[in-house]
Amino acid sequence: MQKIVTIGGGTGQFQILRGLKNYECSVTAIVNMSDDGKSSGRLRDEYGVLPPGDVRQCMVALADDEHAQILRDLFNFRFKDGHSLGNLIITALAEITGSSAEGIKEAAKLIKVKGRVLPVTADSFKLSATTKDGRTLAGQDKVSYPKGEHTKITQLMLEPEAFLFKDAGEAIRKADKIVICPGDLYGSILPNFCIQGMKKALKNSTATKIYVCNMFTKEGNFNFKASDFVKEVEKYTGCKMDHIIISQDKPDQEILDKYFSEHSKLVEDDMGDDKRVLREDLSKVYPSEAKTILRHVPEKIGRAIVSL
Repeated sequence: MQKIVTIGGGTGQFQILRGLKNYECSVTAIVNMSDDGKSSGRLRDEYGVLPPGDVRQCMVALADDEHAQILRDLFNFRFKDGHSLGNLIITALAEITGSSAEGIKEAAKLIKVKGRVLPVTADSFKLSATTKDGRTLAGQDKVSYPKGEHTKITQLMLEPEAFLFKDAGEAIRKADKIVICPGDLYGSILPNFCIQGMKKALKNSTATKIYVCNMFTKEGNFNFKASDFVKEVEKYTGCKMDHIIISQDKPDQEILDKYFSEHSKLVEDDMGDDKRVLREDLSKVYPSEAKTILRHVPEKIGRAIVSL
């Protein structure tokens, strides 16, 4: 049975996990811990726990299919004060068990997760970044949404430094495949690789390393092409990717215009005849979503990863 580790945070990892859980493989999700906004940020500040938001999404993605929809609705239920029920449950379990890592483990048992969900680190830190024009962006929200659509982020930093969670390092070293998920590049994906010990674990792993490329840019990477995303991922991981998955679908102009109004545009595939690239139609429009409406289809992206 393939041992597949995904590294990421947010919707991109969620979609991939939903697809992978339907295959005969052992799945471990390693989740970004830089979230400091909204419900996760408040719980982090008030209770001293790891931010539970991205962990909650991964758990819901890997939940047993028989109960997946009601569990998704339950864990994602948001109260008027902005907290989601899933975040509160994970926080409560962290208090009961004495650690965020144990709280996450117990929450996963409650909803019968198919696989494991692990924090990339058990240490608390703040994310910041420097820009090409000399600014410092403090906090994940500022890093994720820097003012000015042409802002160029040159370096990510963690304060204080954080160290790779033991179980996450072990999963990486034992993996057959490591999947770098699409998502908020500087706010959710690359911070994972600023964790002390992560680059060493990746280099010591014989796993096939796969990068699933973003479909759209955003502030902080507005003019990025596919090769730019790959270069940044390889810079921060310290590893050359064995495979790069690019969705070749092109949505209609109405969708493109909607993204452009949000300072986003379709990522241009400039990878040419690079033999590492797998190009397939892997996305579809999700019209019921409030903002991000073009996403990878779980069944398609899961199959693509398993088949490599």
